[in-house]
Amino acid sequence: MRPLRVVLTGATGFIGSAVLRELAAHRTGEDAGPGERLVVRAVGRRRPEGAGPADEWVRADIARPRTLRGVCEGADVLLHMAAVISPDESECAAVNVEGTAALMREAARDGVSRVVHLSTAAVYGPGPHRGIGVNEVVPAPVSPASRTRLAGETHALAAGATVLRPGLVLGRGDRWVVPLLAQCLRAVPALWDGGRGRVSAVAVDDLARLVARLALAPGRADGLGGVRHASHPRPVRVGDLLRTLARYDVLPAVTAELPWRECLERLRATRIPVSERQFALVATDHWYRSDEIWRVAGYSPEPSPLAWVEDAAPWYRSVVGAGVGG
Repeated sequence: MRPLRVVLTGATGFIGSAVLRELAAHRTGEDAGPGERLVVRAVGRRRPEGAGPADEWVRADIARPRTLRGVCEGADVLLHMAAVISPDESECAAVNVEGTAALMREAARDGVSRVVHLSTAAVYGPGPHRGIGVNEVVPAPVSPASRTRLAGETHALAAGATVLRPGLVLGRGDRWVVPLLAQCLRAVPALWDGGRGRVSAVAVDDLARLVARLALAPGRADGLGGVRHASHPRPVRVGDLLRTLARYDVLPAVTAELPWRECLERLRATRIPVSERQFALVATDHWYRSDEIWRVAGYSPEPSPLAWVEDAAPWYRSVVGAGVGG
C-alpha cells in the first residue's frame, strides 16, 4: 500500500510542533488503519527536535521562495502551519504572503490533493465581536502580522485549501497569550470590565488533533475547503480564564472589578509595551462561532476550553514568573 505523504511547514513552532507530535501519534494510535503508513516531510530552516519524529526533513526557508522548489514532490497533503508574527511589515509579508504564494504554487505543480492552511481570527481586527460566523463582519486587520496573514489566505484559498482561523491558542509553548495577560494584569490588577468579556480560545493539542484529522480524512471529505473558524465551540469568559490561571499560580488572583474605560486609563498611565488593541483582544468580546469544523473533522475537543490549564501551568509559571507570591 502506498504511504500517505504529508508535508508540514512550521514543525519547529508552537502549533506546528504540536501537529507533528499528533501525526507521529497517529502511526501507533487506534485511528491508524491496518497496514496504513504515514510519511511526514518537515520543511524548514532547521530539523525538528523533541517535537515528534519526521520521516523526512527538507531544508528550506519560506522567506526565500526559490528554496521551496520540489518540497511537495510526491505529496498528498500540505499542512502549512508556518507564519511570522512581527511588527515588521516586510518581514511578515516575506513569509505570510510571498512565501505562502510560492508554497501553494509548489503544491499545485505537484498535484497535492489536500491543503490545510493556518491563519488567525485576528484578521477580523478590532471588536467587539460576538458569535459571528465566517466573514459575517468584514476583516479589518490592524497589525502587520494580521494584514499579511489575511493576504496569505487568498493564495491558500486559490489552491483549494481549508483555511483555519483560531482565536487565542493556549498551552505548553505559548509565548504570547498568557504572557500578555500577565503584562495586562500587572498594569491593571483587576477583573477588566468585571471579567464579563468572552473570547474564542483553543488548546494547542486540540487544534493539532483537528489539523491532523483534516489531513488524514479519507477521500474528499464533505465540508473541506474554504475558511473555517477553529476555536473551541464554547467561548471563554475572561474572568473564568483569569481565575483558572490564578488557581494554578500562573497569574495573581484579582477580585476588584473595574469598568473598561478606567482599565484603559490605567493601561495608558503605566506606559507598558501593550497597545489598547492588544489589551482589548484578550479582555473584551472577541468570539466566533466554531462548531462546524469540529463536525467536519469528526472530533470533539475537551468539554471545557479551560481543561488544558493544569497540564500547561508549569510551562506558564516558568515563562511569566508569576508563581511566587503572585
